[in-house]
Amino acid sequence: MMRAQLHCLCLLTLYLTAGYGQERKFSGPLKPMTFSIFEGQEPSQVIFQFKANPPAVTFKLTGETDGIFQIQPDGLLYHNKALDRETRAVHKLQVSTLDAYGATVEGPVPITIEVKDINDNRPTFLQPNYEGSVRQNSRPGKPFMYVNATDLDDPTTPNGQLIYEIIIQLPKINDVMYFQINNKTGAISLTLEGSRELDPIKNPSYRLVVSVKDMGGQNDHSFSDSTSVNIMVKENIWKAPEPVEIVENSTDPHPIKITQVQWNEPGAQYSLVEKEKLSTLPFSIDQEGGIYVTQPLDREEKDSYVFYAVAKDEMGKPLAFPLQIRVKVKDINDNPPTCPSAVTVFEVQENEDIGSNIGTFIGHDMDEENTASSVLVYKIVDQIPKLPKEGLFLVQTYSGVVQLAGQSLKKQDTPQYNLTIEVSDKDFKTLCHVEINVIDINDQIPIFEKSDYGNLTLAEDTAVGSTILTIRATDTDEPFTGSSKILYRIIQGDSEGRLGIDTDPQTNAGYVIIKKPLDFETVAVHNIVFQAENPEPLVSGVNYNTSSSAKFKLIVTDVNEAPQFSQRIYQAKIREDVAVGTKVGNVTAKDPENLDISYSLRDNTRGWLKIDPVTGEIFTTAPLDREAESLYRVQVMATEVGTHAKLSTKHTNFEEGLYSVPIRINDGGRPPLEGVVSLPVTFCTCVEGHCFQPAGHQPGMPTVGMAVGILLTTFLVIGIILAVVFIRIKKNEGKDTVESAQASEAQPLRN
Repeated sequence: MMRAQLHCLCLLTLYLTAGYGQERKFSGPLKPMTFSIFEGQEPSQVIFQFKANPPAVTFKLTGETDGIFQIQPDGLLYHNKALDRETRAVHKLQVSTLDAYGATVEGPVPITIEVKDINDNRPTFLQPNYEGSVRQNSRPGKPFMYVNATDLDDPTTPNGQLIYEIIIQLPKINDVMYFQINNKTGAISLTLEGSRELDPIKNPSYRLVVSVKDMGGQNDHSFSDSTSVNIMVKENIWKAPEPVEIVENSTDPHPIKITQVQWNEPGAQYSLVEKEKLSTLPFSIDQEGGIYVTQPLDREEKDSYVFYAVAKDEMGKPLAFPLQIRVKVKDINDNPPTCPSAVTVFEVQENEDIGSNIGTFIGHDMDEENTASSVLVYKIVDQIPKLPKEGLFLVQTYSGVVQLAGQSLKKQDTPQYNLTIEVSDKDFKTLCHVEINVIDINDQIPIFEKSDYGNLTLAEDTAVGSTILTIRATDTDEPFTGSSKILYRIIQGDSEGRLGIDTDPQTNAGYVIIKKPLDFETVAVHNIVFQAENPEPLVSGVNYNTSSSAKFKLIVTDVNEAPQFSQRIYQAKIREDVAVGTKVGNVTAKDPENLDISYSLRDNTRGWLKIDPVTGEIFTTAPLDREAESLYRVQVMATEVGTHAKLSTKHTNFEEGLYSVPIRINDGGRPPLEGVVSLPVTFCTCVEGHCFQPAGHQPGMPTVGMAVGILLTTFLVIGIILAVVFIRIKKNEGKDTVESAQASEAQPLRN
């Protein structure tokens, strides 16, 4: 633009000079005027031609001429030297007209000359070298020093607009810049990488070369200057302290100082920030960075704390990254052992051998695990009754395993024993109660009420959780003991675990339920074998046999399940100016019965899209218009391809005889292909599943053998027709119009 303006001014000068003495453009009467002239132009440049009105015969120029501006007697105003905006940006002149006697006729009239700037001054840094320092881990983007440059050109024009840039960093590790500069203000700060990586031990100092350019740095003819910046890296004392341990339930006066943080410079404002939401944070910080615990802590309530210390400047802005403070609450033995329950009940068979395990008694202690405070010791301190003698039982000191110690027991002598077990840690003792019931030996096996529970047919969509069968076995051992309690399990026919059995503890009935969905396509028939067992082991020499097992056949029927899409919502983003026929996406559905699927679109209101019925690929069919609709929704239908047809009657008042039913079959091709077949159908009276016609009903009545032959022929013809239909449909890959197609749920496509 500047070149064009200069070029126009030069043309104007040549025109006025060449036309001197003739009628001139850029001339006019004497009146206040303002002219803009670029500095640095060659001298003797014409500015304007003023016209005088009689009796005026000459012109007079006064004001801030600086010996540069002159006016000729004929009113031609010009300058005889190049202008300099930096010397004077505006010249205030006055022009008057005089008569032949030197008297003023008009004026003086103010004439303003504005000197327009050109980029004739280079920017200059105020210092040839700058020195600065920064702390390691300082906040990225926070200035720690400035460089400054000046330019004498007009700051309101690009000539005086300065841009700063770091052009060299020494050393530069892994080609990563640790420093950055605000290109307008000259503020130097750390990058994110610099905040993380600066270390005075590795590199105590860095040298930068910073350049400054005028013209906004966007012009090839801009001027530039550079300066050197030396930066010292100081150690950062804003560091996270070591984790702190605080003994729980301290009785010392609070608050108690536990650690200290400190910012690199004085005047920082400190605060604590929670990492996790607590009802109250039992810690505080003073304005010297001292951190205190404000109340006694309980390890059993919370065993550790993590929070942050923050340092901010006087404006409330963070000075650096927050420091993580970790506090561990140290355990003391302040919790006695506890019993697992008010009374712990065990069972023992009357013929158990000495040393047999009766059960495991486990106490609890809320003190810290794997410390001396939580190690428990077990001891039997009382046995009631003491018959036939004391010391019939023992408990292992650390594991809590209760064993039979003295001799085998007999239920008729004593059916129940009550033990008192002392549980102790290093400082506390607790007494717990154990009840041991002597039970009859488990010498009887469970016996099913029947060995075969028959067949059951269920649809594959039968609800999970449904009870489908009740089974029952009996056991003649002592009721409500481990010897008579029955547990059922499936040992054959359900490898995928689709069934489960719940036992009623009062009646020992077993309820067979569906745990996982049945699947006709995976397994159509389950030959189930049940096993009934006791939780208590059988006595030696007694074993489970076939009386403890039963069988059951579960037949799963198919349900015509709708096709399922791989996802419920498909989204695509596309430019409105794409070519017609552009692919925008692809949908995929699967039929549980593995039938072929045909795709179609619904709610395609603008007709912008089409779908390949076989592959599910979606394409544009018309130009898209974002202003008309920026979010275009359509629904995709996945439909099973029909491979058979069903013929049924509309009423029952048919006369007996042979009927010929014409059937038209067509496909979904373009154009569709069709054919007509004739299906013979015989109507007769059915007796016990056989077609029966009374003798003499009509002439030529077929015999029973003939009727059977006709029926078989009819079935054969139907089978041939259906085979032809299936082959034709497969060949054309179209959608059969026979009304047996089932649509899946619609899926929206988002554009």
